Amino acid sequence: MFGSRIILKKGSKDEAEKPFWISYADLMTSLMVLFLVVMSVTLLAVTKKLDESTNPGKERDEDIKTCLSHVKETEGDGIIVDEANHLINFGTQALFKFRDYSIPPDTATRLRAFTRRLLDKAHEPECKKWLKRVEVEGYTDRTGDYLYNLNLSLNRSHRVMCVLLSDPLADPNALTLQEQEEIRKLFLVGGYSSNSSKETDIDSRRIEFQLHFLALGDSPERGDDSGGKLGRCQLDIVRNDRTYRQTSELSP
Repeated sequence: MFGSRIILKKGSKDEAEKPFWISYADLMTSLMVLFLVVMSVTLLAVTKKLDESTNPGKERDEDIKTCLSHVKETEGDGIIVDEANHLINFGTQALFKFRDYSIPPDTATRLRAFTRRLLDKAHEPECKKWLKRVEVEGYTDRTGDYLYNLNLSLNRSHRVMCVLLSDPLADPNALTLQEQEEIRKLFLVGGYSSNSSKETDIDSRRIEFQLHFLALGDSPERGDDSGGKLGRCQLDIVRNDRTYRQTSELSP
């Protein structure tokens, strides 16, 4: 009896400890998964911030898109805003007669009314931030030689500016002095001859407004800001002078 061994079984102790190790392993696994989730979210946030800081052009594109959507609201009476090409097409509302650059009174009042709406949209934050200039583009048909058409198209653009900056007493859409100063700073005259002609000669003799936007890093650019007087339309002075000379030549 005294010589017999006493054997202690450890199985029961090991079995009691197993649930602890299993719970500990599950806890570590959960912590690791949580850590990975947190790191993934953090990396996504950092990557997004880096993308925004390294791609400022995205913000510019979105602002210009919003600006054009504001300008789109000025459509009406046949005037179409081409958002893709940043172009305002007046359609049949501003067509010229053959070899002529005069604008009838009814067309003139529509141009003033539309320009007032356009200036109002130019005050929107996105437009004010990126809109560089509005270029008045005059076009001709393909009849005649290049230099003649180039001068004619320039006169047509010039005539639009004369209409906008004149002070007709009978037109309720006449622009205020403040609006005229805004046009002076923002609008530019361009002559494009018979480039981009339409299917018919009549449709080709037209006026369009081309919107130009600042590129990244550009400083704001405006037209004449000298503060001098607007003066008289030179087209009227030249035309009156030519009429006077022709009348004088016919006089005895």
